[in-house]
Amino acid sequence: MHKFNDVWTSYNLFFSVPFVQNFLKKRYQKLNYSDAEQHSFKNSYPFIYYLEHSKNYYQVAAQSPVSVQPVLLFYGMSQLLKASLLTQNPVYPENTAVLAHGVSTRKRKKQSYDFLDDEVKIQKSGLFSQVGEELFHVKQLEGSKYTMNYLLSCVPELETLFLNLDTRPFSHLTTIGSLPATSLPIPEQVTRCYHMNHERLYSFLKERSRLSLSVSEDQVYILDPSNCLYNCSPFMYNFQANTLHAPLEKDSCLYFPEILAHYLLLYNLSMISRYETEWWYELLHTYSSKDYPFILRFLEVTAQKIPYLISCYLNEHTKKDWLK
Repeated sequence: MHKFNDVWTSYNLFFSVPFVQNFLKKRYQKLNYSDAEQHSFKNSYPFIYYLEHSKNYYQVAAQSPVSVQPVLLFYGMSQLLKASLLTQNPVYPENTAVLAHGVSTRKRKKQSYDFLDDEVKIQKSGLFSQVGEELFHVKQLEGSKYTMNYLLSCVPELETLFLNLDTRPFSHLTTIGSLPATSLPIPEQVTRCYHMNHERLYSFLKERSRLSLSVSEDQVYILDPSNCLYNCSPFMYNFQANTLHAPLEKDSCLYFPEILAHYLLLYNLSMISRYETEWWYELLHTYSSKDYPFILRFLEVTAQKIPYLISCYLNEHTKKDWLK
C-alpha cells in the first residue's frame, strides 16, 4: 500500500525554482511558444504554489473524517490539474471563465435518491473541459452527461466491489501484465472476445487510445507501458496492484482518461458534502444502500492515485524534454 509521503516524494524535484524554470522553458520550446524563457520565469512560482497548495489539501484530507474528504480531495486535485495545465499553456488562466469547475449536477430528488444513478453534465468552459482538451486531447465534451455508476467503473480498483455487489456496468477485466515492463503483449483472450484478428485489434486500439502500440503476425504489444499510466485508456491501470488491465467487452473499450472520471466523481461528492448534508450524513451513518461502499473505496483510492498519476504525467515530460 502506497503511503502519503511515498506518493509525494516523486514531486521533490518540482519544489525547486531553477529546476521548474528550466523544465517549463523546455516544455514551451518543444511546444513552439515564443518567449519561452519569459513565460517559464513568470510561471515557476505559480506552478510550485499549485503543487504546494495541493499537497496541503491532500495532507489535511488524510487526517480528516470521511464527511469532509470529498471537498478537500476535489480542491487538491484541481490544484494539481492547474499545475499540469501550466506545462501545456504558458498563459493559463487566460480569463475568468476557465476558472469555473466546468461541471454541473442535476437537481436532486429528496426521496429515493441513488448516488450510483446520479449524473453530472459538462459545461462549455471551465477547468474540466480545458484539462480534457489540453492534457488529453478530448474535445466537444460540452453537454455530455455521465452517471456515477459509469465513472466508478473507470476505476479498476473498484472492480471487486462491482462484482460482489452485482452492479453494472463494470466490464470484466483481464490482466495484461505487471509493471514495470518495457512492453506487454495484449492477451489472446482480448482478441477472441473482440472477435478480431491482430491487425484489426491494432487498428481498433489506435483509433481509441494514445498508447504506443506495435503488431506482429501473432501479437499486439503495448510499448513502454510504464510511460502511459496517467493515460492508458481504454486500458486500466490498477495503482495498488501495479498491473495493467483490459476490458473484455468491446463496447467498453472507449477512450475516457481515468483522471477525468476522478474529477467528475470528486466534484459531485464535494457538492453533496457541501449542499446535501442531511442525505450525506444519513449515508455515512445508516449503511442502507450500495452507495456507501463505493464512495468509501473510491475516496481511499483517489487520495493516493491522483497525486501518483499526475506525478507520472510531469515526470514523463521531464524525461522526454531532457532527452531532446
